[in-house]
Amino acid sequence: MPSTQISKSQARTHIRATFSPEHILEGAVGTTAGEFLEAADGDLEYAAPIMGAIIDGQLRELDYPIKRDVNIAPVLLDTSDGGRIYRRSLVFLMVTAADKVWPGTQISVRYAVPDGGFYCTRLNAPPFNPQDLGRLEAHMREIVSADAPITKREASLEEIRALFAARDEQDKVRLLEQRERPSLMLYELLGREDTYYGYMLPSTGALKHFRLIWTPTGFILQYPRKDAPGILRPIRAYDKLGRVFSQADEWLLRMGIEDVGRLNRLVGEEKRLNEIMLVAEALHEQNIANIAGEIERRHQSEGTRLVLIAGPSSSGKTTFSKRLAIQLLAHGLRPFTLELDNYFVDRKFTPLDEDGNYNFEALEAINLSLFNQHLQALTAGEEVILPRFDFLTGQSVPDRAARLSENQILVVEGIHGLNPNLVPDVKRNVIHRVYVSALTQLNIDNHNRVPTTDVRLLRRIVRDARTRGYTATDTLERWSSVRRGERRNIFPYQENADSMFDSALVYELAALRPMVESLLLQVKRDIPAHIEAKRLLSFLTWVRPLAPHHLGLIPDTSLLREFIGGSILKDYHPTSPGEKLD
Repeated sequence: MPSTQISKSQARTHIRATFSPEHILEGAVGTTAGEFLEAADGDLEYAAPIMGAIIDGQLRELDYPIKRDVNIAPVLLDTSDGGRIYRRSLVFLMVTAADKVWPGTQISVRYAVPDGGFYCTRLNAPPFNPQDLGRLEAHMREIVSADAPITKREASLEEIRALFAARDEQDKVRLLEQRERPSLMLYELLGREDTYYGYMLPSTGALKHFRLIWTPTGFILQYPRKDAPGILRPIRAYDKLGRVFSQADEWLLRMGIEDVGRLNRLVGEEKRLNEIMLVAEALHEQNIANIAGEIERRHQSEGTRLVLIAGPSSSGKTTFSKRLAIQLLAHGLRPFTLELDNYFVDRKFTPLDEDGNYNFEALEAINLSLFNQHLQALTAGEEVILPRFDFLTGQSVPDRAARLSENQILVVEGIHGLNPNLVPDVKRNVIHRVYVSALTQLNIDNHNRVPTTDVRLLRRIVRDARTRGYTATDTLERWSSVRRGERRNIFPYQENADSMFDSALVYELAALRPMVESLLLQVKRDIPAHIEAKRLLSFLTWVRPLAPHHLGLIPDTSLLREFIGGSILKDYHPTSPGEKLD
């Protein structure tokens, strides 16, 4: 970054950047956020590299010029916003380097892999071999060593369309059809310009931590995770997740909906839109039927009696469980739902979190001994007295008697369903574990992803407003705590699943936009949640919303109805948890 005269003397300058009441720096008008943050680094000792800045409550790039007194804070690589800036800049570095080595080559960033990386493919040529991938990585590192500047300029849509058409990047040409404003920001690196829908680093020097990992069909661009910003952890094999991703890619290519631009075109063609909705729903039903069929097969051959369902927030577990119950009935099995919440330990034994609050998400909050005792008895056909947890008194009390008949399957939904420590005393052949999540999502274009986490957040904002009276601010402020629990209790165990269900629907962003947009617009500007609301609103502008009458085309059994309302499964209960069964 260019050198600027910065001092702590109040007499020499006429703008001030306040980090805290005890730490104020002064500099000339036009001093950038990055220069102020760099000057403060020695005193404040940041725990991770600086990716951006919060200036008066707004997220800004490091090259943002400051022209008045402000409050300022760093955005570090170990934060969500900092991680996004790093990954976005890293993708720009990768596609630029590839174009320099093989002019005209096109790379698509397909999806994220769990240990910190993007699975990428080469579009207009055979996949890279290991030697070519090594050459690409070497050139990327040369650009990092040179600390090449990343600059930006505002350009008209006509100019940008011509740029992408000349490069035959039809994904971006299609996307610009939805653009309502007459101009857009172009980022430039080593003479190559591109569009990225979020903030970037001002140069490549900070992009030191990455790795390219070869696969037979593509490669992984690995980046540091925010919980370990200075290292790259080994990428583990996720065979089950990989099969889900491959299946989704195959379906999207077959249906011709590879990106948001193609979805936008379909939204304008009602007959085609209706067809895509029906096919997407049919694929869900087919996958659920396949899972039920596998459970029935294992029930007959291995004596499987217990189905454990787990998944992160707003993944659609409730609707999935009910649709699975219907499919189990169609296979001649009667589901019996057991509520894990009734097995909480008495309140005085509940573990506390780092803030001293009751941690109901901890595995230790469950009476594991009683739970396993009852599972063993039920799956053996014995009668048990089920507990009921009284949330007012914080105590467990005896409830009703229950016994499973020969054709019954015990179904338990809860965040610990994939954790082997939940049921250490139950034989493996008795259990069938199912992982439910929105595992895939349409990308905005080949270089700009829509994280599946964002889709789950949008679902939750809509559902919380509709069913709980929460504002978008309420949901956004709780989200980091929700995500922390998912990372601790769910994601480490997802490969333990016997079946995986991808709850994503190809058209859901178009359905969610008209409902969530008004809620996000109500988030006040002067609170931290506004940064996240602004980011979500920004990417939603690229999605063409469904018209009100199009929402009526969504089937009333759709998993999406769990969030937007109108599900006929809302009051469906296959078996009451406390009912005695003969």
